[in-house]
Amino acid sequence: MSDALLVVTAALWGAAAGALLPRAAYRFSVPPEEQWRENCPGGHLVAGWVGRARCARCPWPQSSYGPSGLQLATVTALVCAALAAATGTRPELGVWLLLAPLAVLLAVVDLRVQRLPDVVTLPLAGAALGLLALVTLVPEHSGDWLTALLGTFALGAGYFVLWLVNPGAMGFGDVKLALATGAALGWYGWPTVMLGTFAGFLFGALYGGALVVVRRAGRKTMIPFGPFLIAGAFVGLLIGAYTA
Repeated sequence: MSDALLVVTAALWGAAAGALLPRAAYRFSVPPEEQWRENCPGGHLVAGWVGRARCARCPWPQSSYGPSGLQLATVTALVCAALAAATGTRPELGVWLLLAPLAVLLAVVDLRVQRLPDVVTLPLAGAALGLLALVTLVPEHSGDWLTALLGTFALGAGYFVLWLVNPGAMGFGDVKLALATGAALGWYGWPTVMLGTFAGFLFGALYGGALVVVRRAGRKTMIPFGPFLIAGAFVGLLIGAYTA
């Protein structure tokens, strides 16, 4: 498969997967300690977790109750296309394409309600390690599974310490998400782990600083860090895959 066809195929996969995320994003977007949403704003039961966030029983425009499917499809398509361009035909690309939609889902939920659901973060870490273990059985892979495992523990432990030091500035969901990002970044080695981690903190600091400048937040305001943790991991993966 040519590089261009690979990128287009990955983008189509991302668009299809992203278009199925709005319903899950809506149902997960509730404050901590609350149960997942079961009804649309009009009070009608929401069936399932996959698909558009739209109620057939509500009148338009009230029938649309969640994030835009077009926006999620576009973002996921771009993420998957970039990963394909950087990784090429190496077998670990399949892992990145499977994990990318879940990462987008987590970023959206955290931005909306500052929550990272355990039912997504913990399986994401397990899936990353399990799928990468399978990739080691396939020729032409470029990473190392042991480093991915160590990266999982290292990044998880590092974020756990940060949470212990200042739990008001970081949620425990970020600690659990760090397990998955540590596995993905660790696949390409310790320099990639450090790069992805630094990028995440840099993005978060820039965002928080911008909010302070425009007076939409104070110095002690808690911001959703999950999207920046994911964005940093994304940058680290792109560079790690491209240079591997």
